[in-house]
Amino acid sequence: MKDKIRLGFIGAGWWATTNHMPILSKRDDVEMVGVASLGRDSLEQVKAKFGFVIATEDVDELLAQQLDGVVISSPHDLHAAHAIASLKSGAHVLVEKPVALSAADAQEIARVAETAARHVLVPYGWNYMPFLEAARDIVAAGRLGEIEYVLCHMASPTLGLFAGQGTKFDGWEPTVASSNLSTWQDPARGGGYAHGQITHSAALMFWLTDLSPAEVHSCVMRRAGTSVDIYDSASVTFKGGALGTISGAATLPEGEPFQLDIRIFGSDGVLLVDVERERVELRRHDGEHLSMPVVPGSGRYNCTEPPNRFIDLIKGNGRNNSDIHVAVRTVSLIEAMHRSAFSGRPVQID
Repeated sequence: MKDKIRLGFIGAGWWATTNHMPILSKRDDVEMVGVASLGRDSLEQVKAKFGFVIATEDVDELLAQQLDGVVISSPHDLHAAHAIASLKSGAHVLVEKPVALSAADAQEIARVAETAARHVLVPYGWNYMPFLEAARDIVAAGRLGEIEYVLCHMASPTLGLFAGQGTKFDGWEPTVASSNLSTWQDPARGGGYAHGQITHSAALMFWLTDLSPAEVHSCVMRRAGTSVDIYDSASVTFKGGALGTISGAATLPEGEPFQLDIRIFGSDGVLLVDVERERVELRRHDGEHLSMPVVPGSGRYNCTEPPNRFIDLIKGNGRNNSDIHVAVRTVSLIEAMHRSAFSGRPVQID
């Protein structure tokens, strides 16, 4: 294995310059080869700050640099095309959520990744937290028996983000670039709470349970004076027959901790997973309960581990907790939720 992983970036906006670039530029085993984004002035600033060799507005020029990995943080509606092009160039890919806006595009990413034998990691930060990895181990060990019902709820203080007013997140203030709010507020470009936030809770649910969605029986979305969904409520059936309820709300007061509450009911008991109250509790019918100790503060969202894990995967180490298969199920669910909300009818998922 080479000493340094040759890395390129597509997209140099708020999240890339606030999270991914600062983390990866500090690694001794990473070479910051190039960045592709629009805006020559901001590109030069990003190039100087993070030590890139190349800064270009041409994605093809970047992908011609024989890169080992590409980090994609472009607008939501461009993720799929950029991921597929990067995989075809021979690179492993870290692609921001939503990985795609349609199940077909997500499935195509999976097909190309399999053909190219390359990793795809979607940086869902909660999937990499130790107490949630322990929760997955409980499910994988069969302690719940057969999964029969899942409740998956998320709420966050993001109304300003979706309403065009901006939202402050403690510790993630812009350093080089501000957030492009249009990508959060245009439903045609992947704006709205489902693509922006339920993508996190659904990805955690699918990773914890290994379930796959089969049908959205009904979904209601409310815009609450904005141009995109702010409230979401869906009734779901998973392959194998388990039922589910998916809900979300963007209207927590500013500064409140994110709510992410997943309750997994099985034939042998229930697992309670709650990032706000930082708990993982198993309640079994036979009385063999388990309450896991969780370090205070562990539930607060961070995205430090996914970029680091991406480099480890390229080097042949580590476990991918948010691979393309988790992403395909997440995109498929959210697409079906939107279709059901629009039509008022059930939507089956292939």
